[in-house]
Amino acid sequence: MSTETDPIFTTDFIKEMVRQMHAIDTYGTYNGWSAEKILDPFVLTKEKKAAIPLIGDPDEEIISHVKCLYNAVSVLIERECNLMAVSLVHLTHEGFGRALITVGKLVVIDKTLRDVHRFGFASLSKMKDEADKLLSVALERIGTYPEVAGL
Repeated sequence: MSTETDPIFTTDFIKEMVRQMHAIDTYGTYNGWSAEKILDPFVLTKEKKAAIPLIGDPDEEIISHVKCLYNAVSVLIERECNLMAVSLVHLTHEGFGRALITVGKLVVIDKTLRDVHRFGFASLSKMKDEADKLLSVALERIGTYPEVAGL
């Protein structure tokens, strides 16, 4: 399917992921690329995953992709609740760590990251599903503790 016919490319999340990828592209490499090509590194098929060793260190490109995902979720949180959301990804050189998203003084997402060198999703649809889950959890927490999120 191409970007013209696949409805996933019209979703806010996918559009934001493309924006985030452009933001880290300091040399303009992605200019003129389709959204499908820009987001291709996030799709990790079974064959691609099998080719990656079980133990390894993530490179800067993979780390930037992880940050793009959580930054995109942060932007969607901001759009929904009109409060600033900040993402923080902290990883060891071995690819273990955490991703946090805070709104005010409230931690709305706290995700443990493991084996980041194998970061990816079976499809863009699976990536969007994961982002939707994160967004749902974050918005529920903001709704439960609005006074803390507003600080």
